[in-house]
Amino acid sequence: MDSLSDIFGQAQGRELRQDAPTPLYFQLYTLLKQAILNGTVANGTQMPTEQQLAESFKVSRITAKRAMDELAAEQLVDRRRGKGTHVTYEYVPKPVQAPLIGMLQEIESMARHSDVRVINCKRGKPPAAIASILGVGEGEKALFVTRVRSRDEQPFGHYASWTTGLNSSLSKKDFQTTPRLEIFRRQGLDITHVTQTISAEAATQELAERLDTTVGAPLISLIRHSYTTTSGAEKIVDYLHAHYHPERFEYQMDLRLDGA
Repeated sequence: MDSLSDIFGQAQGRELRQDAPTPLYFQLYTLLKQAILNGTVANGTQMPTEQQLAESFKVSRITAKRAMDELAAEQLVDRRRGKGTHVTYEYVPKPVQAPLIGMLQEIESMARHSDVRVINCKRGKPPAAIASILGVGEGEKALFVTRVRSRDEQPFGHYASWTTGLNSSLSKKDFQTTPRLEIFRRQGLDITHVTQTISAEAATQELAERLDTTVGAPLISLIRHSYTTTSGAEKIVDYLHAHYHPERFEYQMDLRLDGA
């Protein structure tokens, strides 16, 4: 394969931050995964050895091995003794307006590589504005879930969601052990369209306590509407409002036009 400096630039080692709350193996895994998903490292390419990665990124071989194991677990690479590690992901340029599959994979991957604390899981009547968005009528209820996600015991994201069409038997334990998107799939709630709005907000007293910051501190605000499609008609089934600690969370998008 091309040298690591050709792929990641001469300063690739600086991409890994020793002082960051995110583990080094996860930083390396994310960097390699992005190079695979965006087609920089093509299908069939032989990946560097664990020793080469360790030397290039100034990490231990154990760290490099764990990063590669994570790629293999997501079936992005195939590892075979005596033959090395090869990329198995086939990159296909996606239209800029619909990178949904990749985005949902990123959301689920983040869920699997962080710790979650479920604060609320109950059915209730959404606030009027949210009820209108979800099409919840008078007397109808939706599932309300609030969670905090952390890495290395440092909270980076607070999530509040209202969802329709889910089984009433769901409990805190379900969301404690299983990513929401997997729960959606299990219950036949197939997401076909997502819209997101990103802005900034000041931390309220509640958010400051849950994200371990100060009242009034800037937070990244993300509102996500998730749709299902039935007989060609779209319906919003999930409203999520997330707040992220800007020093512990980074949101990247890599969008390409077909044929670009």
